[in-house]
Formats: sequence, C-alpha cells, structure tokens
Amino acid sequence: MALKRLTQLGVPVGIVFIVVMLVIPLPAMVLDLLIAFNITMALLVLLTAMFVTRPLDFASFPAILLVMTLFRLALNVSATRLVLLDGFAGKVIDTFGHFVVGGSLIVGLIIFTILLIIQFVVITNGAGRVAEVGARFTLDAMPGKQMAIDADLNSGLIDEDEARRRRKEVHAEADFYGAMDGASKFVKGDAIAAIIITLVNLVGGFAVGMVQKGMSPGDAVTTYSLLSVGDGLVSQIPALLLSVATGLVVTRSASDGDMGSDIIRQVTAQRLPMRIAGFGAISLCLIPGLPKIPFLLAGGSLLMLSARIEAREQADAAAAPAESVGAALAPSGDRPDQLAEEIQVDPLGLELSADIVDLVDLSSGGDLLERVKALRRKVAGELGVVLPLVRTRDNIDLPSRTYAIKLFDIEVARGEAPPGTVLAIGDYLGSLPGEPTVEPVFGLQAKWIPAELRHQAELSGATVVDRSAVITTHLAEVVTRHASRLLGREDVRLLTDVVKRTHPNVVEELTPAQLSLGEVQRVLQQLLEEEISIRNLVRIYEALSLRAAATKDLDALVEAARVALGPAVVAPHVVDGVVHVISFEPSFEQRMLESMRPGEQGSVIVLDPVSLQAVIGGLAQLLVDAENRNLRPVLVCAPQLRAAVRRLVRPAIERLHVLSYTELSGLTGTVQVRSAGVVSGDRAMEPSR
Repeated sequence: MALKRLTQLGVPVGIVFIVVMLVIPLPAMVLDLLIAFNITMALLVLLTAMFVTRPLDFASFPAILLVMTLFRLALNVSATRLVLLDGFAGKVIDTFGHFVVGGSLIVGLIIFTILLIIQFVVITNGAGRVAEVGARFTLDAMPGKQMAIDADLNSGLIDEDEARRRRKEVHAEADFYGAMDGASKFVKGDAIAAIIITLVNLVGGFAVGMVQKGMSPGDAVTTYSLLSVGDGLVSQIPALLLSVATGLVVTRSASDGDMGSDIIRQVTAQRLPMRIAGFGAISLCLIPGLPKIPFLLAGGSLLMLSARIEAREQADAAAAPAESVGAALAPSGDRPDQLAEEIQVDPLGLELSADIVDLVDLSSGGDLLERVKALRRKVAGELGVVLPLVRTRDNIDLPSRTYAIKLFDIEVARGEAPPGTVLAIGDYLGSLPGEPTVEPVFGLQAKWIPAELRHQAELSGATVVDRSAVITTHLAEVVTRHASRLLGREDVRLLTDVVKRTHPNVVEELTPAQLSLGEVQRVLQQLLEEEISIRNLVRIYEALSLRAAATKDLDALVEAARVALGPAVVAPHVVDGVVHVISFEPSFEQRMLESMRPGEQGSVIVLDPVSLQAVIGGLAQLLVDAENRNLRPVLVCAPQLRAAVRRLVRPAIERLHVLSYTELSGLTGTVQVRSAGVVSGDRAMEPSR
C-alpha cells in the first residue's frame, strides 16, 4: 500500500521540485547528483523505447518527454545561476568544460554545434514529421478500422468484449499519435532553447568575468565561458537521447519482438545481401592507401555469417523431405471401421484449392480454423443450434484461389480468395490497383487488392477484410440460411437433454408422451427456416406441450411456438423503435381464409392466377418502395393465414418475412407499428406519408 502511495505522489512531487529549482539556488553537489540522474533517466527512456514491441506499450512517453524537458531546463537555470555567481557549477559541468573538450572554447563550441545539428536538423525534424503524418493517418484510418472491427464482430470472429477492447485500442492509438505530434514540438523547442541559453551564458559569463570580477579576457573565457559550454554539452547529451527515443517510438511498427531482435533477425535473414556486402568490403582493400585489416575483418565476418545461414537453410531443407517420406511410409488404415468412417458424409465441409491452403497453416499465420471455431460459438449463441464440425480439406480439382462450401457433400456456395490480397469494399476503389469483384454475402462492389495496400485503402474510406474473414462471413451466411437442414435428430436429442437437466417436467410432459423427437425436430427446423432462434427451448417446449394436447398439425405447433417466443420473433424487425408492416385489405384477407385448402406440406391458399399475380406484384412493389426509403417492412396477417401466406410469398419474395397479428400484439408500449402499404387482390395501396 505504501509503495502504491509512493508511485502516485512521485511524479507530482517531482514536478513541484522542478518548479522550486527554477527559483531556489542549489548547491553544486546537489546539481551534480541531478545532472547524473537526468542523463541516466534519458538513457533509460531510450532503452525502454527500443524494447517495446509496439508504440502503445509506451503510451506515457509524451508525458515523460514533457517532464524530462522541463527538468532539463530547470537544470540549465540552476547551472547558469551557479556559474555566474560562483564561477563553479559542480564537478560534472567543470569536467565537460575542461577535460571533455580539452579546455578549448572553440572545440567546445564546435562539438556543441555538431550535437545541435544532429538533434535539431536530423532527428528532431524527422521525428516531428513522422509523428505529424502518423497522427493524420491514424485519424483518417479510424472509420475503416471501426468498420473492420464491426465486420469481425458480425461474422462471429470476435465477441463483444474483444470488439470493445479493439475499439479502445483504436482510440488509444489515435490519442497517442496526437500526443506524440504535440510532444515532438517540445523536443524542437528544447533544441532552440539550448542555443539561446548557451549564447546568453557565453555573453553573460564573459561580461561578469570582465566587468564585475575585473578579469582579463583570457581568464574570463577560461573561468566562465568554458563552464557555459560544459553546461550546454551536459544538457545536450540527455536531450539527444530523448530525441532519438522520440524517433524510435514514432517509427516503431507493431511486431512480436523488441527492436534489437527484429533488426538482427531481419538483417541476417537473407544470405545473398550479406555475401555481396562481404565481398564488397574486401574489394575495397584493392584501393591503394586504404588500411587492409579493418575491411578484411568486416568483410570476412559477413562472409562467415552468410555461410552459417546457408548451412542452416540446407539443414531445414533436408529435414522436410525426411518428414514427408516418413508420412508416406506410414501404414494406411484399411480396416472396415476405418473405411466406414471415411465414407461418412460430412454435414458441413469447406474445401480449399491448393494455392490457398496457407489459410489453415498456423506456421504461416493462417487463422481460418480459429475463425471457424469462433463462428460455431456465434451461431450457437444466436440461433441456439450446435453446428457440426466443419471438415476443412484441400481439393486439387478446384480452380486456383477458389474455396467451396458443401452441405452433406453437395456444393452450395463457392467463392475466391486470391493469395497475397485483401478485399476492399466501398464505392471509391478506382484509384486502387486490383481485381474487381462482388462481395459474396451482401453483393457489394469490391476489389481484391494487394495486401500491402491495406492501409492506403482504409485511408480512402474502404472497408478492408482479409481472406479468412471473407470465407468465414460467407460460411456464416450459408449456415444461417441452411440451419434447418443442419439440425439433425441427434442434435435435437442433445438439446433436449440439456433442457431436461434444468426443467425435467417440461421435457417429460412433451416427449415422448405427446410428440416424438422427430416431430419436435420438424417444429424446430421450421422455426430455423424462418430465421427464428431456438435458444429459448423451455418456452418452446412449454408451448408445444399445451398445443399438442389438441392437435399435432405442424403449422399449429409452429404458430404456438412463435406466439410463446413473443417479442423475440418481432425484435429483429424493430428499427429505431418502429415496425413497418404491409397488410392485406380486410375483405381480401377474408377471401384468402375461405380459399385455404389442406396440403401435404401444410395448408395452402388457392387463388386464381390473376389475383395471385396481383398479390405478388403488389407486395413486391410496396417492398421496393419501402426499401428505397431505407425501411425493412414485414407482412402481417391473421395467425390462421400466416403459414399459408408464407408458402405463397416465399418462392417469389424470399426476403419478405411474414408475421401474425398475435405476434405483434406482444410488443411493449415503446415499440410503434406503422403501415408501409396495403395489398388487395387487384392493387397495392401505399399509405400517405
């Protein structure tokens, strides 16, 4: 607890002490201690900047930069006061003024000027420019990053907590680069202040020595001006270290290792550049007059290192064929049980062409399998269906860069995922090189662009999605559309057993006493076919047990389950607290009730071709008009008609959902119902706007 309290008060107390330093004179011994602390802290900050793996790991750097700059300026003031009053400012400044520059004012000024040029002209200007560009690009890319996070969340690749963490990281990154843009101005201002302070100290020291102390010009230079130069050098060393740290932080790209490890690994990854550089260094020995030993040592070291890299690559290449031969010599299973397993039809399969198998290769960064696992969890959470394992395999018969999604060994969808590319989705993609395409789920205009242009595409306002996300989103759409087919008898038994653990009476009353497991499966499949979640199995089973006592008609059982689910059925169609509905003209609705006839798949409505065409055409017209106004209406009718109307409408207008008046009546008072049109047997009427 005491340590926590100390860390909370340390920085505020330090800042107060810095302010005190600007006013109260310090003893020379205390000044030596503070100068040593200043240099050590600057070195610590530089090394910390080198060992972080990403800029946000050192998010406090802008504040540290400001405090260290203020501390160094306070040291300048204290040192100047001691130099002008006593002609002595401690051993550190005295040593820099006499020993480091050899007691020569001209040498000291030259070294000071060189350090200033390195810091101000080279490092500070470059770091400030990088920080400014980084801040602007980060802010411009924020909308694209937010859309990418939303796309991953919607496709089930991440959960809400991970999406919240990523959004927080995006905002933190924008804040960090904005702060670094301002902090770089501190470094630039500090360099300018160092020039002015040193000039003032030189003139002031010379004047004090000659005017107040009566010294000769030579003595004044020796006593005061050299100390002023020493003070400037002592200040410039930590200032230079912080400038370098600033440049390292703003130019640091995210990786899994520290900067030193990354540089060594990347520079020594290729043997050919090292070999060429080694021969080049040795060839410089042919120039007359150049010393031979330094270049021979440098070139020989590079050649030896390149030879070690070549030996390592050959060992890795020799190990790969040995593994493949071992796998080929392994005995193949031909037992009856193994053959029986091989001929089983997988409910859900994903096949990849040979050139995109890297998507499932963990060693090359492929994360498709992990995304598919996340998709299974998402579907279970949303629809209440436990998906079967997705069997992923390669297929040499597929065209290059192609994937195929299969249900029960029958292909139901196909798409492309070209290697080395990402999918940019947006309206303004003309300036980006790539192959135009159409996004497979929503039908949006898109383009496959080189992966290295991802950042540029985000800056142009496009939503950029990697190949794994494209495949997973496509797979999610296929699974949602065919969820009813994927719900097998064993799946229903498993779900029923889960309900039985917590609500045994509900299950025992329903099955097998009133409905068989197969009949329950048909009801659940019908609900899934209409995109209704079956997570609330307790309510569904309770409603089925009550309705099954009177009838086992599938339509009646489904309607009972829908009514029991209540607002959950209507909730997906509520937008901004409003449900827009299309309804039938009352007399025509009564006519449809009278024309209902039983069928093998349920009740159907028997209408003459003219009326049928008028109904379908009127519904299509009203739906298009509503969609042009950014509305998503649903069709409502009497509960006795709902199932039959859906069978009538679905073949022509699949995206139009059909609800009953009973389902709408369960809405809370905060949700409004507004008419989007009325349909009769001969015309469609839009409501007045």
